[in-house]
Amino acid sequence: MAKTNNPARPTARLPKGFRDIEADELRETQAMLGAIREVYEHYGFEALETPAFEFTEALGKFLPDSDRPNEGVFSLQDEDEQWLSLRYDLTAPLARYVAENFDRLPKPFRRYATGNVWRNEKPGPGRFRQFTQFDADTVGTENVAADAEICMLAADTMEALGFARGEYVIRVNNRKVLDGVLEGIGVDPADSYCAKRLVILRAVDKLDRLGAEGVSLLLGAGRKDDSGDFTKGAGLDEAAIAKVMAFVNSGTEKGSDTLKAIASLVVDSEAGQQGLAELAEMQSLLDVAGYCDGRVRMDPSVVRGLEYYTGPVFEAELTFEVTDDDGRPVRFGSVGGGGRYDDLVARFTGKPVPATGFSIGVSRLQAALTALGRNKKAASPGPVVVLVMDRAELPRYQRMAQLLREAGVRAEMYVGTSGMKAQMKYADKRGAPCVVIQGSNEREAGEVQIKDLIEGAKAAQSIGDNKEWKESRPAQVSVAEADLVAEVKRIIARHTD
Repeated sequence: MAKTNNPARPTARLPKGFRDIEADELRETQAMLGAIREVYEHYGFEALETPAFEFTEALGKFLPDSDRPNEGVFSLQDEDEQWLSLRYDLTAPLARYVAENFDRLPKPFRRYATGNVWRNEKPGPGRFRQFTQFDADTVGTENVAADAEICMLAADTMEALGFARGEYVIRVNNRKVLDGVLEGIGVDPADSYCAKRLVILRAVDKLDRLGAEGVSLLLGAGRKDDSGDFTKGAGLDEAAIAKVMAFVNSGTEKGSDTLKAIASLVVDSEAGQQGLAELAEMQSLLDVAGYCDGRVRMDPSVVRGLEYYTGPVFEAELTFEVTDDDGRPVRFGSVGGGGRYDDLVARFTGKPVPATGFSIGVSRLQAALTALGRNKKAASPGPVVVLVMDRAELPRYQRMAQLLREAGVRAEMYVGTSGMKAQMKYADKRGAPCVVIQGSNEREAGEVQIKDLIEGAKAAQSIGDNKEWKESRPAQVSVAEADLVAEVKRIIARHTD
């Protein structure tokens, strides 16, 4: 007998660096996005949505992980053999949009945007290839008041999400100041193609993760990580490394003291002096607005890894520590950042278009809120489930579900084909607060049975005898059909108020 060649079945598996997100987390995410949106709109920013794909040339080559294929982005060719890439952030698409619509936009142009971004980087614990960002940007002004305002917005957003003062800090630096330090060690900051400069930026940007020793290794010959992979360093000598680290470690609690500490490191640099003056102006604006009370702080260790930043840079950092399931300390660190990028739009227009912005890492913030137990849960439980006891009476059951929906109650009629026991299990898995039951006896009496599943579960835990459970019929009531909606609402209110 001939063997049947069955086609190979695909394996049900997720690609590395991606994850499925289920209903509860999605509801929490939407609550977070709503809180962020409210702050951004309060500051006068307007919404903008750009496509997931852009022409690859429009995105540029600014990713930290540029040694990977496709320069850190996921790319494909369209029918015209033009390369398209999934956006790796929301800033590069904004630059393309502004350049394309420059003449008709108000200047400054203030927009916010949220959505998924994709990075073709090496995944790891808590490091995904797809994640959500929420950005606010001001395009069309070189006034550092716009940068100061972004820092205020970032602080207000953290508090709107539930972080108390002292649990976060917005750290501020200026790329021009760092460029002044680089000039002092013989690295030309004006050379945008200088590989050494970029390696230095990315090394310092890893300070919170690798510590001073790890950064020093990356500034020198290089560093081997825990997996054995070796990352080549910038090749600086010991004197140059010492000067960079002196700058990075010159921050103090008081902004004015920090500015004094770094001034001596850039005394011979025009760019460094300009950056210092911009930081001083920002410090003055933030102080007047009342944000220099620990919420916003000058910090020379902030550089940001992306090379397109040209002036002030900022990071939102969580300062508290929690423990994981094994009792080990966990610190979330940076959960957002941004800065001034005056040359990004100019890639399209050939003319300078100053801009500044801030991006929040929504997933990382959500993980932090979960660790603190401060997620904004959905106000309602799962849907009320109307059980189907007699398929010939489907229209009656459907009408019950519809009456509940019209009254603002989440509800569904069971549309499967299983019996009552399986339907009850289904309702439990859906997180239903209660189920509606109407058999022939209830129908003839013009009544419905409503079983409170939450109270029923509590009662069942305290009843050991099956006969006793059946006789007590815990948390189950019979009401007239006309009282269906009112009774269901009463049960839901009991568990949500």
